[in-house]
Amino acid sequence: MRISAQLKHKKSQAAMEFLMTYGWAILVVLAAIAALAYFGVLSPEKFLPEKCILQPGIACVSHKVETTKVTLVVSNGLGRTITINSIDVGGCSSTFSEQMLSGTDHTFVIGGACSNGAQKEKFKGDITMAYTEKDTNLTKTAFGAINTKVE
Repeated sequence: MRISAQLKHKKSQAAMEFLMTYGWAILVVLAAIAALAYFGVLSPEKFLPEKCILQPGIACVSHKVETTKVTLVVSNGLGRTITINSIDVGGCSSTFSEQMLSGTDHTFVIGGACSNGAQKEKFKGDITMAYTEKDTNLTKTAFGAINTKVE
């Protein structure tokens, strides 16, 4: 009986050592992943492409975000003439009275005294564009988003 008890003790000791060794290894790996995530190495935003999206019918053809202003090239594909009243991009806003015929593009410079962050930093903001349809004289709002780097 004594030999059986010693054999059980050795088996349980081996099992405990196995669990402790792999437990510490898993803990070190989790700590390394947590450190990488904390310092932003694993941030998915660094790998996402630049984008500028508006509602269907109004396209964001091109964009440029600078430290103090935002430039958008907008295309009117609604099939009717509209007048752009105001554009707000991430807190930068400007008012306009630019008439856009269907199928045309126009460049809008928004802001001038905005704080969009330092150069090479990520910029993410919402776009709100107020416009009026010429034929119906209805005022509408188009929403979108922009994700890019500050130049």
